[in-house]
Amino acid sequence: MRSLTLRPYTAADEDAAIELWRRTWAQHYPHIDFTARVDWWRARWRNELVPVARIVLAEIDGTLVGFVTVDPKTMYLDQIVVAPEQWGSNIALKLLDEAKRLSPQGLDLLVNKDNARAIRFYAKHGFVYAGEDKNPVSGIAVNRMAWRKE
Repeated sequence: MRSLTLRPYTAADEDAAIELWRRTWAQHYPHIDFTARVDWWRARWRNELVPVARIVLAEIDGTLVGFVTVDPKTMYLDQIVVAPEQWGSNIALKLLDEAKRLSPQGLDLLVNKDNARAIRFYAKHGFVYAGEDKNPVSGIAVNRMAWRKE
């Protein structure tokens, strides 16, 4: 029987988390060479996310299938990543529920405007459109979305 578990990130998980991040984005945006960006992702992971975010991993039978990064102090949900072979499962919802538990006052996020699937997911689970923005790194147009505890 396949069992989903959530657990805190440890430094030993870095390589697997970054590879899952790369693989997932490569699946969603196949025209971009994300393999060439792994060093940048690793630096961002180590310098921007790990020092401030709570990172929770999702595993099925010990295999990493997703993670969420959220900074409860700023309420910023930076990443929900789910392995492409698990898209359509309940893993993203479990990770989002964990983010809401870690930051119960609310969550803010940026989502690429062309990521209709993610926008629908967030809207379905209580997030509202909070304006337009640009990704601070890529300059790509994004939607700001917010969730607040009722």
